[in-house]
Amino acid sequence: MVVSMLLALSTCPAMLGSQEAIRQGQQKERREEHRARRCHLVVGCLTLSRRGRAIDGRQIVLKDNRLWIDTGSHVTEGHHPFTGYYLPFPDCKYEGVVSTITSVAPILNWIYIDKSTYQVKYGVRIDAEPNLTGPFDCTRQDRRLTFEGWEGFCAVEEEPDLWALYFDRDDNGLEGKKPPHARALEITLSRKEMKITTEELRRQQELQQCQSRAQFPN
Repeated sequence: MVVSMLLALSTCPAMLGSQEAIRQGQQKERREEHRARRCHLVVGCLTLSRRGRAIDGRQIVLKDNRLWIDTGSHVTEGHHPFTGYYLPFPDCKYEGVVSTITSVAPILNWIYIDKSTYQVKYGVRIDAEPNLTGPFDCTRQDRRLTFEGWEGFCAVEEEPDLWALYFDRDDNGLEGKKPPHARALEITLSRKEMKITTEELRRQQELQQCQSRAQFPN
């Protein structure tokens, strides 16, 4: 009886440790699964003004190597909707974000913050590396996009009804960064995950292989 009790006491911590390792492994798998899903970005405006209502609920789009808010205006015609996901940035210990840039070919570009202007841009690795490429992450509950651990994204009206995406890295209202007299509004970026299809499943499997090599895209 004493031997049995001692044996149970000695094996119990090991069993609990194994169960905890399994639980953490399952949580990590679920976390990586949602982060690898392609999603659109939807603007949430924190200002209830007329201009704020004009951009609230709008999608982020890509055009001319920059990210914009699609207000339905002719100035953003020919854009491509942000369609991206998280991916480890090459030779770094953090995750970046990539997006398709066209609907006719599976071409991906990195999303990054211009280190001089704080404009949010996209480009190939050689364009992104000299700038701010991460870490990108998301909030736990609502999975809103974050950069460097916080939500500092702003919409800047550079021209009438032309809203560009910036990141207020210095937390000073983009002083010295946005065009003179341009209006800036604080926003959030919510991830709207796309439907899982067989093609998307295949893409996720290919992504896992790419992550192991940590070389894509170049």
